[in-house]
Amino acid sequence: MPFDPTGRGARGAVVALVPHAHTQASEHERCTLRLFVRRLAALKGWDDGGAFDPARAAGPLYFVPSCTLNRAEADALGIRGPDGLFGGVVPESFVATKAISHPLVAPDAAAPAAWNNGFAEHVGDAVLEGHTVFSREDAQVAGERLLARGPLRAKPVRATGGRDQRVIRDAQALRALIEGLDLNELRAHGLVLEENMEDVTTFSVGLVQVDDLTASYHGVQKLTPGHDGQQVFGGSDLTVARGGFEALLATDLPRDVLRAVEQARRYEEAVRACYPGFYASRRNYDILVGRDAAGRRRSAVLEQSWRAGGATGAELAALELFRADSRRERVRTCTVELFGDSPEPPEGATVYFRGVDHEVGRLTKYAMVLEDDVDAR
Repeated sequence: MPFDPTGRGARGAVVALVPHAHTQASEHERCTLRLFVRRLAALKGWDDGGAFDPARAAGPLYFVPSCTLNRAEADALGIRGPDGLFGGVVPESFVATKAISHPLVAPDAAAPAAWNNGFAEHVGDAVLEGHTVFSREDAQVAGERLLARGPLRAKPVRATGGRDQRVIRDAQALRALIEGLDLNELRAHGLVLEENMEDVTTFSVGLVQVDDLTASYHGVQKLTPGHDGQQVFGGSDLTVARGGFEALLATDLPRDVLRAVEQARRYEEAVRACYPGFYASRRNYDILVGRDAAGRRRSAVLEQSWRAGGATGAELAALELFRADSRRERVRTCTVELFGDSPEPPEGATVYFRGVDHEVGRLTKYAMVLEDDVDAR
């Protein structure tokens, strides 16, 4: 019998869910997910149910998945809408990846059966120039088209935090990229090739809903050196408003931020139009502002996240404050990720991980409320 996550008003348990395909999650990711469960349980006034175990599950459950779920996965768990999980549900798994952001090289090019060619028209210039490819032949076509405009960026569609991306500047580098592709990964999940941008700032725009609490935000992502010396995600500084995107837009936003919010909304509208059955209680969109090969200033959605992610610690800090103070309408919060040796986190921070992860080495992750410069009322 499927579970009833809503419980029709009954007290239930919040549980972490790591689907089989994601069981290789690293130690710090598992620790972070467990603490998300604990804080969401407190927000809801429910029990902390730990890791989901179908053999022990009883009563209403609220899931915190490590990834976006597809419809079959959600249905098997009894999830029927956004009130049943912290995250999102898509009709097909590929909809949750970077793959959907760009068109194919031709309408009849290789792609998943449920691919919707109309998405590119709906999303318009809210994304960069690029293509998603599922074969080496299409990668060659896409690469040649983009190199005619300037350097391109190759992006594995399932990687997070900017990892494993490569900038391709000429035909020789393109050939080397294509020859080195994992064909099974390419056919199953695809590869994004898009124009490369310089002098980049990445904004975060998002919305979260937990029971009667809704918050929307904009923010700026930070970069930090990883253990390999490459610049990786280092956290986000968020400005959070109580309410949906309308509440966020009612504030005095800088022009770049206003455009970022509008592009995030257009991207989500395109998803809803082209892939019916999508729903989410946690939405986060990365929007890049930078310059293209011709020196023009551009703004575009890079990718979507409908699961607990790098900004979630800051999102929960804002929801906790809004729960505690019904008069509070805005707050600034942040998440921080530091690799290697680092100072102790500030007083008042919620530490999600501080130690040595066997995959990434020494790491510190925390979130906190920033009280300075906050219009609290």
